[in-house]
Amino acid sequence: PHWLQLTYPRLPVAGLPQELAGRTLAQISDVHAGPQVADTYLVESFRRVQELAPDFVVVTGDWITYRNSRQFEQLRRVLEHLPRGRLATIGILGNHDYGWHWRMEDVAERVSQIVRATGITLLRNEAFSVSGLQFIGLDDLWGLHFDPAAVLAQRGQDPSTIVLCHNPDAADSPVWGRYQGWILAGHTHGGQCKPPFLPPPLVPVKNKRYIAGEVALSENRRMYISRGVGHLLQVRFNARPEIPIFRLERAS
Repeated sequence: PHWLQLTYPRLPVAGLPQELAGRTLAQISDVHAGPQVADTYLVESFRRVQELAPDFVVVTGDWITYRNSRQFEQLRRVLEHLPRGRLATIGILGNHDYGWHWRMEDVAERVSQIVRATGITLLRNEAFSVSGLQFIGLDDLWGLHFDPAAVLAQRGQDPSTIVLCHNPDAADSPVWGRYQGWILAGHTHGGQCKPPFLPPPLVPVKNKRYIAGEVALSENRRMYISRGVGHLLQVRFNARPEIPIFRLERAS
């Protein structure tokens, strides 16, 4: 569970400004600050990313594993070490950020306040542009406020756009309109325990194609599912924790 792997995928983006070609984007997902994940492991993982000085850092949800109010202070401590992008640091919420049964509005608000207080741009069905690159951040599919149709309709056709979406099952929702581009997701932990040559027995998605890595979607969309940093149980097998460091490229 602590054998973190940094991966280096390509991320070709249509309409990417020439000055952003070759820049880097680090995706941190499923931090799960809480009783099962050691602060020291998270801090060391973040240090490794900060040493690479990424231009963008995105956090695709599940900042905490909620058990009680102590997780809020733990999240504050951990976020002091979260790597910052040279151009922007952006995040979204995941299902665990809504507390028990994904229905605790007060927990999601506390997480949001803590994240924003550190200077991170938190998007909840909103768009944010920086240096010619637009990010659309969706609220969590299982949470209380998944309603991205309006922002995707208004901004989804803008050139040079990346969507941040915690749960990859949202890719099958009828909300995407004419959006064509990348979706960066997490949530699955790569199956967490994966027998060799077989699919993982337990994956928290309906679409069992959505386990980890790059996935081709319909309508000229593509999705990258990070295996995430943290865990719910202190065990992983054949599904190492991951932080992808994408190299931005101009799509041909």
